[in-house]
Amino acid sequence: MNQYETVFILNPVLSEDQVKEAVDKYVGFLKEKGANIINKENWGLKKMAYPIQKKKSGFYHFIEYTVGGDAIAPLEVEFKRDERVMRFLTVKMDKYGIEYAAKRRAKVNA
Repeated sequence: MNQYETVFILNPVLSEDQVKEAVDKYVGFLKEKGANIINKENWGLKKMAYPIQKKKSGFYHFIEYTVGGDAIAPLEVEFKRDERVMRFLTVKMDKYGIEYAAKRRAKVNA
């Protein structure tokens, strides 16, 4: 089992219910693949550095989880198929990243 972080940006024209539904879809997809969700954060509506699809802002979401490497490709295919997702990035964490993430979670939860 490897530890991963995924950040994705959802279209800013979505309602709060639609955003919650999209996030729940991806969390559920990961759980189906046997993932253990470590941390999930809603970073909210943020202005982007440059326009994507002629939009200047988006809803940012962050998920930290452990899962086998074979679950990442299907997850990214789901992101590509969903028109609500404007951008996504999945990163496999090394031991230093895992330590930093634990410190960051402790700081945020404190």
